[in-house]
Amino acid sequence: QVQLVESGGGLVQAGGSLRLSCAASGSIYDINNMGWYRQAPGKQRELVAGITSGGRTNYADAVKGRFTISRDNAKNTVYLQMTSLKPEDTAVYYCNVVLTWTRAPRSGYWGQGTQVTVSS
Repeated sequence: QVQLVESGGGLVQAGGSLRLSCAASGSIYDINNMGWYRQAPGKQRELVAGITSGGRTNYADAVKGRFTISRDNAKNTVYLQMTSLKPEDTAVYYCNVVLTWTRAPRSGYWGQGTQVTVSS
């Protein structure tokens, strides 16, 4: 079975920083795209940042210049470094990993979500 375990959320003041981590474990053959999404109360889940297996990145306009996505392929882990945080960044953040493992073809999997709260 594949597991995605997120960590690093919390409460921070506006202007502060947080680093989220998402580690995939299980009988994994290959990891393709990795990404971070967020969902604020009453809103739809939205893409925050993504990174391909080759390291190409893309960001939502709202976070460009403030957030940085990276990955450690040896650890099957994706990170989201968040700086200059704003109250509007408050949301539950979810990682999404596209991977292939022993019992299923390439599919996307979600982490359990981690709460990020930015106070003004």
